[in-house]
Amino acid sequence: MNNDEKRLSDYIDSLNQEKQPKEHKRPQESSKMEELLDTVRWVKRLKEPAMPKEEYFNKLTFNLSKELQYKEKTKKVKRRRVLGVGSIAAILIFSFLLTFTFPLGQSNVVQAMEKAFQRIAAYHGTVEIVETSANGQSTTQGKLEVWADKQGRYFVKNIQGWQKGLITANDGQHKWQIQPKEKQVNISSAFPDLYKFTFELGKEIDQIKGAIKIEKVGKDTIAGRPAIVMEITPQGGTPYKIWVDQETNMPLQKQAAMDYGVQYRVTYKNIKFIEEIPKDILTYHKPQGFKEVQRDSAQSIHYVEEAQGIVGFFPSTLKEIPKTYIENSIIADKESKIVEIEYVSKEKGKNIILRQRKTGEEFKPASTAALGKINNHIAEIQAPVESETRILGGGLYSDINDINSIRWQKNDVEYTFIGNTSLEELTLFIQNFTKGQVELFSKKLSTFSPKVEIPIDLEVEKGDQKNADSGHSPWKLDPLFVAQVFVSLDISPKGIEGDYPVKLEQLRVLQNNGQEAIIEINNDKTSIQKVYLKKLIRQDATGIWTVVGYDQP
Repeated sequence: MNNDEKRLSDYIDSLNQEKQPKEHKRPQESSKMEELLDTVRWVKRLKEPAMPKEEYFNKLTFNLSKELQYKEKTKKVKRRRVLGVGSIAAILIFSFLLTFTFPLGQSNVVQAMEKAFQRIAAYHGTVEIVETSANGQSTTQGKLEVWADKQGRYFVKNIQGWQKGLITANDGQHKWQIQPKEKQVNISSAFPDLYKFTFELGKEIDQIKGAIKIEKVGKDTIAGRPAIVMEITPQGGTPYKIWVDQETNMPLQKQAAMDYGVQYRVTYKNIKFIEEIPKDILTYHKPQGFKEVQRDSAQSIHYVEEAQGIVGFFPSTLKEIPKTYIENSIIADKESKIVEIEYVSKEKGKNIILRQRKTGEEFKPASTAALGKINNHIAEIQAPVESETRILGGGLYSDINDINSIRWQKNDVEYTFIGNTSLEELTLFIQNFTKGQVELFSKKLSTFSPKVEIPIDLEVEKGDQKNADSGHSPWKLDPLFVAQVFVSLDISPKGIEGDYPVKLEQLRVLQNNGQEAIIEINNDKTSIQKVYLKKLIRQDATGIWTVVGYDQP
């Protein structure tokens, strides 16, 4: 290594160690060296980008070498010397970029997981769920036999645990759940489907990609397979560990942090990657002696005109179907007066439903939803959808889903666009449908200015957030309930006995952008007129609401 190359290498090492290189204190003798150092500083300033394609680094090395050549012709000997330095510099910069973009190699592991999942079509395995107490005692809570593919189809059977024998399946057309204890089969439409089985690989990888921190912490053997152990710090919640199979680059095990004396571990005891789920697995057979319960009283129709005779109104349709989608089905339900038109993306995987319902009721957005406007009508925005609201009906679910929705009402017809896609794409569908103005929630409320501000202890809020993450105080996820408790305690500062002195019907959400909310109070027992809330700890669907101020005369 000649002197110039050594200086460049030392310069990169200094930046890696967050030290000021000595070259910053004096001008360089060579403009070419100054250019090299400037290029290194430019790379250092880069934030972590989206994962580059495989040919990216080849292009990077080539382009850097090319830029470092003299623009004018020089002697061949001199040119060879410059190219030698330039090539080595490019390699050094390449190594430097790897150091900043892939610290400890963890991003390489995540990228490998993503690529591995892209290559598989379906998988079959056995999932074991183990609970460990604070004193180290472990108990197997359940085992699942899992068949799943990337089209959203699955077959999950509980083979051990208190729900032994329970089968939940979705073949892309229908979903059914066989409940052996009740000797009953519940049958419903395939989409929207809030059910997510434990340790679903695709969703697990997506969550890891969105983490704020990923760190390799060791190696281990899981189910006889060598694995890399990664600690994941998610956007919300406490850090957890993932074991990644070194051969297949797929997650094999997940272990949550010890919380309130309990720790859960989920493991694929065996897993095989297959071309498709066998047809007999995804074929519904009614067990002998079981009764069927149709959760949908809807019927398929061929033309939207047929819906009028079933639901009593003529449904509207998209003016033009986006090029990447096709109309898949039309369903009309006489009992609920609902018409659903389903659109499916041509590359598969995305479903968007236009739901229309005849109603004589006043439009009431869910209290947890953000608010926007569609052609000056209040719109309810849920990202993601919550199962207990009027969008999807009842049914608890324990995990965040990937389904978003936008709902509004015009005259006596309620409209909903719901799908496993982004709010931006749903907005494009709505603009096509209404040919009007669609205003989603703003990032900051212009009228958010409480007359009385409340001092906040962030450590207390972090503790409350952790409690909510563990399933305690779920009411803190709803701004309306948080405002109700706050005003009720203002009326009864010694505590609340019996019913709240302020009823939910006396509160109204004026504005909510998902991060800030303003609640109007109509109760003559209090002088508080408005309550102002913010999500201080986490600004997503899992974040708790905190009262930060209020208005009173």
